[in-house]
Amino acid sequence: MFCLLAFIVLGVISVFNAAYRDLAKEAYDCVFRRITLRPCNTGFKEKMQAKLVGKMLSKSVWAARILNKNFELFSWILFLSTILSIFWAGKGLYNFYMYGSCNGLNQTGFCALDPTGENNKISAAGASCGGGSGDESVVTLEGVDLSLFPTKQIGAADTVVMIGCFACEYTRKAYPLVKQLLAEHEANFVFAHYPVKEGMMDLLDMEYCAEQQNPDLYWQLIDRLLTMDVAALTDVAQIDGVLTELGYDVAALRACEADPQTTVGVTARRIELEKTNIYGTPLIFINEKGLVGPKPYRVYERML
Repeated sequence: MFCLLAFIVLGVISVFNAAYRDLAKEAYDCVFRRITLRPCNTGFKEKMQAKLVGKMLSKSVWAARILNKNFELFSWILFLSTILSIFWAGKGLYNFYMYGSCNGLNQTGFCALDPTGENNKISAAGASCGGGSGDESVVTLEGVDLSLFPTKQIGAADTVVMIGCFACEYTRKAYPLVKQLLAEHEANFVFAHYPVKEGMMDLLDMEYCAEQQNPDLYWQLIDRLLTMDVAALTDVAQIDGVLTELGYDVAALRACEADPQTTVGVTARRIELEKTNIYGTPLIFINEKGLVGPKPYRVYERML
């Protein structure tokens, strides 16, 4: 068993250090003989055992005696540990490629490939942009009436649903990737504004009425709101300027905001969004599979 362990370890080390390549060759020869039911004829195990026990002797005679007596047992333990380490490392790499996290879809545990957790960060509901936490496993579209929300319906088999806040840096980070996804692949698109930062509630009536007044211009408005300076989002004059520039009838839009039916419509949307178990933005569903936080583009594309 030690030969197999040494082959794995020395095989890796020898790639970076030529001094270990002869030992790696001996380990390979030993392993090859063992798997063909022949004994090692190089004395490799004894040579390495003598080196390791010798080094241990300089530190502790007792420990060296234990190691020498139970060398095969320690070899098994190290071998199994090495195999488990390789397995978990491989699994982490697979998860990172597939989901943007070493720990799996929407899992926020530490990941060496994403140490700051950028791929899972959100703006928590009721808080300013920053880290948020919740139960990633329960986000869902089950029972949600998507017909209440602005939709680019092109009759595609795939559907992307983005729930975001205009002022959230993580929504803003994810939005260009979603746009790229829609440009490169045919998919229906649903957008829902879910305010999580102070001042964004005031935009609910406005963006609702803007979509009601001109559904086609609405998507240009969303582009502007998600790319303009965050501070400008709470400036009525600048928002009116954007609406005017896009071609909206601002006076009619303001009248719509004051209509009680607008409150009814906005409230209905909010009720539906709460059914998703959302706890922050962005929350993106691709074919009903929920993604919390701004994932790498490859993750979005793979799910279509």
